[in-house]
Amino acid sequence: MALRMIGAVIRRCGLQSYTRLCLVRRYSSAGQADPKPLTVCLQQEGIRRITLNNPRQRNALSLAMLQSLQNDILRDIDDVALRVIIIAAEGPVFSSGHNLKELTPEYGKDYHTEVFNTCAKLMTSIQAIPVPVIAQVNGLATAAGCQLVASCDIAVASPKSKFATPGVNVGLFCSTPAVALGRAVPRKVALEMLFTGEPITAHDALLHGLISKVVPEENLDTETTNIAHKICHTSRSVVALGKATFYRQMAQNLDDAYRLTSQIMVKNLALKDGQEGIAAFSQKRKPVWTNSVD
Repeated sequence: MALRMIGAVIRRCGLQSYTRLCLVRRYSSAGQADPKPLTVCLQQEGIRRITLNNPRQRNALSLAMLQSLQNDILRDIDDVALRVIIIAAEGPVFSSGHNLKELTPEYGKDYHTEVFNTCAKLMTSIQAIPVPVIAQVNGLATAAGCQLVASCDIAVASPKSKFATPGVNVGLFCSTPAVALGRAVPRKVALEMLFTGEPITAHDALLHGLISKVVPEENLDTETTNIAHKICHTSRSVVALGKATFYRQMAQNLDDAYRLTSQIMVKNLALKDGQEGIAAFSQKRKPVWTNSVD
């Protein structure tokens, strides 16, 4: 479906309308190339849409999938044409988390270490990059899949979506997913999910702060894209400064957080786009953003 979508969009908009079309090949455990990409990446009008494209394996975050997703996120990340990233998935499962077949003794400790280190790097990079990342969830997100949703800046889900950290039920506690989950929902909610492995509904996920919004499945793509377009209408440099500051101050105590953000507000005013925004407001016109870091 993802590949058919590429063809349809190119026929409708023309190839030149794309900033980027990237297909990342995946490889089987036998080392032979599989013609179906693990992720499909499209970029148009400032919005980069990355689709997890391995529904037959429940979009498991294998090492290859993690690397593919990381490459798609970081590719040309400093290009001012890129304004926002959407992460979606093919099939009824957003992501089932790590591929448990890769976590067997046959793969060995070094491989297991690489899997978890790569996953941690991916999750931290989502919050470190200068553009917002939106998770578009239309199905089950478990373990590292739930971690991925929790790590995104914004998450929009359909009512049928569910979220769980069921590792405890197979003898592998979701310790790394707990890092993102525990920073997104109240502690007791996180611990119940971690200790029981039971899923929560999309509405409970919204109630507890794991996701931003629940919308009907038929409106999911439209609503997510609308949010992305709203971000595209803002200044990239201002959003980048604000995003970095938000995550930095969240790790500080109250006094340090206010000290930091007061300094950042002054820095923001000195930006060209900070000055343009204030001038446009005073002159009752729409701002013309430069997206400059100056």
